[in-house]
Amino acid sequence: MKIQVTLTVEEGKRVIARGISSLPEVNRVMKQGILLLKGGTTVSAVSETLVGIKLRISGRITERGAVSTEGNVEGPHSIVIRNGKPETADGHLEEIVSQMGSSDLAICGANIIDGDGNAAMMAGRFFGGEPGRILPLLHVEGVPIIVAAGLEKYCPFSLREAMSRCGRNVPDMSMGMSVGLVPIVGKVFSEVDGIYALGATYVTVIGRGGIYEGAGSTTFLIEGDKSWASNFMEYICSIKGTLPSGIEDSLKECLRCGPGAPDHLNCIYKGRMNNV
Repeated sequence: MKIQVTLTVEEGKRVIARGISSLPEVNRVMKQGILLLKGGTTVSAVSETLVGIKLRISGRITERGAVSTEGNVEGPHSIVIRNGKPETADGHLEEIVSQMGSSDLAICGANIIDGDGNAAMMAGRFFGGEPGRILPLLHVEGVPIIVAAGLEKYCPFSLREAMSRCGRNVPDMSMGMSVGLVPIVGKVFSEVDGIYALGATYVTVIGRGGIYEGAGSTTFLIEGDKSWASNFMEYICSIKGTLPSGIEDSLKECLRCGPGAPDHLNCIYKGRMNNV
């Protein structure tokens, strides 16, 4: 049976989260091992699915550019799940990574992916703050990484080119904080991977984009047996109109300068354009 499904960006994140939660390696490490979830709206959706915990969102892209949260918000940005029990990881991420190895797992998001499966995270603070600093440590310790990233993050250029041209100190002016890119070496897991993980036999992307609430959407043609296809369509209808995952107060963006403003460079909303 073939079904045509359109997912908004936020709906796609829920499919990614549900797909990741069904992976054998995730279920294994949830029972015995260390699973690190590094914040972001996609990973927050994963955290919600696995343990019912929304994460604190720091940086994000809105129509105003690369902005941060409005104020200081309580709650974890990153969590670690040890033998099925979640705990806050903020403030001791390096210590946690030092205890991890190849039998453990980390899940993080990305801001850009290319056609070769490369991924990177935007960094608006020096080295991306604590979360940015631990990415190279995960690689050094041999910790496998799942990069949860929707198709809206796809870039038609090579990531190598993007990284060679950008940097926090490169723009003279920026809509929000200017950013650099921190590379992430891992398995990119998009909506396509999520749909396959949930039981599809074949997935084809047949359209991108949309208008109004459908802006940035992806349309798929999906194949599966009749019973599975009917159940999957019912699931997709149940998540229609879903909102971004994250602690509610942390989803409020800074309109002038948030708590991280001293570390943010070249933002046009500071100084002469402070009233924008």
